[in-house]
Amino acid sequence: MRGPAALVRAVRWLVRDAVVVGTLQDAEELVADRPELVAVTADGDVLGAHFAYGGSAGAPSQLEVRAAVDEAAAELAELAVRCEELDGVRRRAVARREECAVLVEEWGERRRAADREKSAVSGRLGRLSGQARGAEGEAERATAAAAKAEEALERATVEAEELAERLRVVEEAPAEEEPDTSVRDRLAADGANARQTEMEARLQVRTHEERVKGLAGRADALDRGARAEREARARAEQRRARLRHEAEVARAVAAGARLLLAHVEVSVVRAEAERAAAETARAARERDLTAERDQGRGLKAELDKLTDSVHRGEVLGAEKRLRIEQLETRALEELGVEPAGLIADYGPDQPVPPSPPDAGEPPAGELPAGGDGEGTEGADGDRPGPAPKPFVRAEQEKRLRAAERAYQQLGKVNPLALEEFAALEERHQFLSEQLADLKKTRADLLQVVKEVDERVEQVFTEAYRDTAEQFEGVFSRLFPGGEGRLVLTDPEHMLTTGVDVEARPPGKKVKRLSLLSGGERSLTAVALLVSIFKARPSPFYVMDEVEAALDDTNLQRLIRIMQELQESSQLIVITHQKRTMEVADALYGVSMQGDGVSKVISQRLR
Repeated sequence: MRGPAALVRAVRWLVRDAVVVGTLQDAEELVADRPELVAVTADGDVLGAHFAYGGSAGAPSQLEVRAAVDEAAAELAELAVRCEELDGVRRRAVARREECAVLVEEWGERRRAADREKSAVSGRLGRLSGQARGAEGEAERATAAAAKAEEALERATVEAEELAERLRVVEEAPAEEEPDTSVRDRLAADGANARQTEMEARLQVRTHEERVKGLAGRADALDRGARAEREARARAEQRRARLRHEAEVARAVAAGARLLLAHVEVSVVRAEAERAAAETARAARERDLTAERDQGRGLKAELDKLTDSVHRGEVLGAEKRLRIEQLETRALEELGVEPAGLIADYGPDQPVPPSPPDAGEPPAGELPAGGDGEGTEGADGDRPGPAPKPFVRAEQEKRLRAAERAYQQLGKVNPLALEEFAALEERHQFLSEQLADLKKTRADLLQVVKEVDERVEQVFTEAYRDTAEQFEGVFSRLFPGGEGRLVLTDPEHMLTTGVDVEARPPGKKVKRLSLLSGGERSLTAVALLVSIFKARPSPFYVMDEVEAALDDTNLQRLIRIMQELQESSQLIVITHQKRTMEVADALYGVSMQGDGVSKVISQRLR
């Protein structure tokens, strides 16, 4: 056994009859053979002839604690995995429920749209049926009128033929007698009337024929429209039947989804219960694990403390021995005195003379004027000297440290100290003036920076406010029914904030630009650009194919905004759209001839 000398003897006396053995069986055999001995096992069991106690039975071993910790950690990991799985099942069930709700709402909307479409088709079909019946009646009346006109034409033709025959007979008759003038006039009048009647009848027949053709065409068109409406009505009926079937399917899906949701909710409740139980078990395991770890750390800290104490004792003993040897060697080398003589003359039992007094202070053994202190006679016999004092180690060490500090403060003598002081004083004054100038310059610069920051913040705030206001109006014009706005990412710090663009076209719920189509993103960018133009007008603007990705409707809206900008500014637009070219005042085209040389062609439109 090794350790401090004051403890080793006591410990040896305590364990004088103790013997260390390997196992408890070896301890029983040793005590049976030697009852006067006490056997101690490596596990901490102590066995004697009349008593027995041990650490292996009272507290778990390190291996058992480690095994328990590993088992608790494994169980904790399993419970965490189970919790994650149950959480994933719950999230999937919630997502499925939301999908089913969206599907049911979509099918309901489609069914209502089909009903509205069916009502509209039925109304149109009724109107077309009425028009068809009116057209049929008018066609019948036109046919009757045409028949009457045909009859009139035939009668006029017959009369004309009779008159022509009579005229021919009269002309062929011998001219022996002069015909009566009245008869001739009457016959001529009858012929003219017959020809006029024939012409009117022919015109009336032609008019009725054209009218009959027009009515026939209109009747055919109405028949075709009626057939188309009937076909549309049949398709609408089929679509309505399909929508009813799809609605029934959707209701069945919704019922299944609700049933599935009920099962999922039951599973979620069961999972929550299991999770709570797992959390409780994990908390208990963690508490046990924490207690075991705390106990292990406490035992380890106590062992480390004892080990450090023993090591410190050994190190201090070795240092003391080495210090004593060094002091003995130094006394022999420097003073030529044996350690025994040095201790006898200057040992701690000898009185120590006090330090000499400083200038202006009374000696250590003398009081100021009027005092009644006592002292010893000095060497000159005129005044008493300082009296020796008993050795006190703390006081003497304090005197040693004070003397060493005073010696170090003296340092070496420097004959050039005055010149160096003057140079350093001049240098200090120069640096002080430079420092004052730098501080003043720094204050001025900070003031300028503050003013610039305030101005930048003011200008940016005003520009952002105007641009955001214009952006809402321009976006609502380019996207009728949509909403768009500008949002600051950090409104509290206007100098470092960013600007987000939120856009919601009509019929969509998204706001992020990355979820919009290419044309919508392009039109949103154009809206932001035009908002900046309107917030801070400029004499002219240059745009390079800003409407390349737009359709005709959006292009027409953008052209109207360009025409508004055209009233106060000059626009230079590079484009391939013909509708944009139509609103320009002048066109400049670049073409390449057969020789590969570009040529600029200009045309003023207004």
